[in-house]
Amino acid sequence: MDHFQLRDGVLHCEDVALPEIAAAVGTPVYVYSTATMQRHARVFREAVTGAGPDPLVAFAVKANPNAAVLATLAAEGLGGDVVSIGEYRRAVAAGIRPDSILFAGVGKTAPEMAEALGGGLCQLNLESIEEAEMLSAVASGLGVEAPVAFRINPDVEAGSHAKISTGASYNKFGIALDTAPAAYDHARRLPGLKVQGVAVHIGSQITDLAPLEAAFRKLGGLIADLRGAGHVITHADLGGGLGVPYRRDLPAPPAPDAYGAMVAGVVKDWDLRLIFEPGRMIVANAGVLLSRVIRVKPGLPDPFVIVDAGMNDLMRPALYDAHHEIDPVRPTAETMSANVVGPVCETGDTFATGRAMGRVGADDLVVFRTAGAYAATMASTYNSRPLTAEVIVRGGQWAVVRERQDLDALIGADRLPPWLQAE
Repeated sequence: MDHFQLRDGVLHCEDVALPEIAAAVGTPVYVYSTATMQRHARVFREAVTGAGPDPLVAFAVKANPNAAVLATLAAEGLGGDVVSIGEYRRAVAAGIRPDSILFAGVGKTAPEMAEALGGGLCQLNLESIEEAEMLSAVASGLGVEAPVAFRINPDVEAGSHAKISTGASYNKFGIALDTAPAAYDHARRLPGLKVQGVAVHIGSQITDLAPLEAAFRKLGGLIADLRGAGHVITHADLGGGLGVPYRRDLPAPPAPDAYGAMVAGVVKDWDLRLIFEPGRMIVANAGVLLSRVIRVKPGLPDPFVIVDAGMNDLMRPALYDAHHEIDPVRPTAETMSANVVGPVCETGDTFATGRAMGRVGADDLVVFRTAGAYAATMASTYNSRPLTAEVIVRGGQWAVVRERQDLDALIGADRLPPWLQAE
């Protein structure tokens, strides 16, 4: 469910008409719904509460790191899953408690480790023995103990796009399941480490619970083996990855309550604290990219609807062949088949081909739905196009939460070397 609905023939975000935002801020612009984020956070927390005592729901900051988004979710009691010190700083600045932050990622550096340990966190998820040894040296040098888990690669195919699958043996993430006992034995001997948990994350936009259940059952077997070997395992990070409905013509992915029931059945004898890392399912449907049609150009067999948003603003279709529903802000009964493209000088700057959609013409507003996750955060300045603005809505109020990047500032960030400067 989301809070982007038609009222009197005009698409609104909660109680705000989208043309009002377009007129004041310009386009393209990302628009986020507070009520949708709050609802999704509450529904997910309720779904997993029965799976274990005091579960930690740590929002995947990479999905949408805007400070207003993070602060909204912090107010709902969510923690943060971060993969860089930049995301760590963003999470803390937005009010997420350090003791509810997980630090994941395969390439953590010693300075990043030191800063996170100094600021506090719930757990660092280790991806290799080599990383464990680096962290041991950093923690020992600081005179602190680092709470850690190893991320396990269970060799389970997520069934999603290859570029967002993370749990197969050929992916770069985690350590192989059969090497985990030796890794835990090694880490136990390293100073400065408090080995407390296990972690798994097999991918994103997963629309079938079976791969997740298979991975969790493998993790349960490992927990039993580790405890049998004398390890004290108090935390299990089950990752994220639950999919969202990008297309109206496909069945909806499993709901959070079905996911929660599956988890409860798998972990009933684990006796530890569960951690979850939802990202997309919290914010994806809470956001749209609002864009204006520049012109409609004849094409064969379908016309090109050229909008002012480009692949630099919304990379997912070019990167993943991802589908986003595209709707007029003021729909009529008329429809059309169109190729929806942006102004970037790439054929890859194509959002839809032969798409059946509401008819639009020059200067009409359209929205790209389900654009609250992995959208603004992946934007670039390709073709010297400034990063777009972001707006958040709460009821009848709205505010700009990231200004549109100034073109002069973008160009002015370049520096000429001395030999090219005018004398």
